[in-house]
Amino acid sequence: MKKIHLSLCIFSLISLTAVAQPKADLESIVQKHVKNYYGDLYDFMVLPSNAHIKEQIQPNLDWLKKAFEKRGFNTEALPTDGHPVFFAEKKPTTPTTGPLKTLLFYMHFDGQPVEPEKWQQESPYKPVLKKRGANGQWEKIDWNNLQTGYDPEWRIFARAVSDDKGPILMLLAALDMMQKESINSPYHIKVILDSEEEIGAPHLAETVKKYKEKLAADFLMVMDGGRHLSNEPTLTYGCRGIATITLTTYGPKTPQHSGHYGNYAPNPALRMAQLLASMKDEDGRVTIPGYYDGISINADARKILAAVPDSPENIRQKLGFAAPDKVGANYQEALQYPSLNIRGLVCANIGEKANTIVPEEAIAEIDLRLVPETDPDRLVSLVKKHIEEKGYVILNRKPTDEERLKYPKIVTLTERESRMLPFRTDFGIYPDRWLTAAMMRTFGKEPIKIRMTGGSVPIVPFLRELNLPAIHVPMVNMDNNQHAANENLRLGNYVEGIKTWMAILTQEQVK
Repeated sequence: MKKIHLSLCIFSLISLTAVAQPKADLESIVQKHVKNYYGDLYDFMVLPSNAHIKEQIQPNLDWLKKAFEKRGFNTEALPTDGHPVFFAEKKPTTPTTGPLKTLLFYMHFDGQPVEPEKWQQESPYKPVLKKRGANGQWEKIDWNNLQTGYDPEWRIFARAVSDDKGPILMLLAALDMMQKESINSPYHIKVILDSEEEIGAPHLAETVKKYKEKLAADFLMVMDGGRHLSNEPTLTYGCRGIATITLTTYGPKTPQHSGHYGNYAPNPALRMAQLLASMKDEDGRVTIPGYYDGISINADARKILAAVPDSPENIRQKLGFAAPDKVGANYQEALQYPSLNIRGLVCANIGEKANTIVPEEAIAEIDLRLVPETDPDRLVSLVKKHIEEKGYVILNRKPTDEERLKYPKIVTLTERESRMLPFRTDFGIYPDRWLTAAMMRTFGKEPIKIRMTGGSVPIVPFLRELNLPAIHVPMVNMDNNQHAANENLRLGNYVEGIKTWMAILTQEQVK
């Protein structure tokens, strides 16, 4: 884009229905103001937001209300049968004309629970600035360093800083910078911030249905998740859904001495291990008949998947394993299939707490990652059928004494009520072209385009009720330790995220 005289630029900002800032201008604006927004980041991160703890949610809602209203938004806490959902809306002074007039953005402010003893800092809710030392370890540095400059490789460590408060703060910083630079967005902007995403968003579908007129838009962007492993700018066009089940196998009613009953009382850990092992082969493929039915990857899809610049060797080195499972020909193909993952396994004690016993029960938590071609009810029913074929009686509760004596093999199977369904948006539609143009303005190059990511977000109710397309715009670094101890946000991603928000909010309509 040609350099424009300052007076003409100012005139254009006032008169055009869509504002298009050149990449260099976006960069200079962000660099000029960014040091003023680390305080907001700190203040928001010190507020715990575990959705399991009701008392932690309201302080976050209060903070968000103040922050968005400062930037000219009307805000509302939409009541649900659980925690309220935060909604903010701002209409343009000079609306755009074209296919996209109203933009809806989905994020969440709740975070995963914490185990403070596993964090390498005083508290997960006290943000710490760190740099990587010569020995490869993260070292704390003074937060005030951010007032004189920053290294894009520095990181801020705090719970929910990347998943998903960081992108919210990037938006707030972008909006404030636009106000200071007299840059107006030509779009009707709507923002919905979930308070229960990390517990499966059990009330979101009903909320979307109830407030569908309030949430109506032309395009939904999901500002959650991490970029490609290369940390290059990324757009993601779908995500797998999730359903979860819990299995419990049983031994004696109470733990028994392994010397007395080790060859006699059934061991629930062994039974659980045998049952789980029967569901997959040694290459990691699900062996339950019909589990992969309906999945096909045609030539066009393979081309899209092959265009993602994955490095199998880098993934192997990063994750620390010798060889991957053999579901699909490569990493991207693996994400196109439903999974059956053992996410937790518990039975008795280990280490110094170990007892010489035959345990009373073993528990396995399983998540089924879903793809658009699969029905969760069908997959769960296939798992149940497989368990029954292994000779088990399935209950949805603990067995009674009579049932223990009657049935040799019993398993309790329970499901979490809420599920997240999968979605996939076609490449090349108008919102895709428009969003790609915004990303090009931000980074000067095409983003990596991923057909489907492995993570799950609860946005299918938006697609069904509002009849609109959706694309993920991940902005945080993939190696952020989300859901784990020492969650972090790379400063380079924070700065680029602010710039990305500004580009999206000022992107012209495209042909």
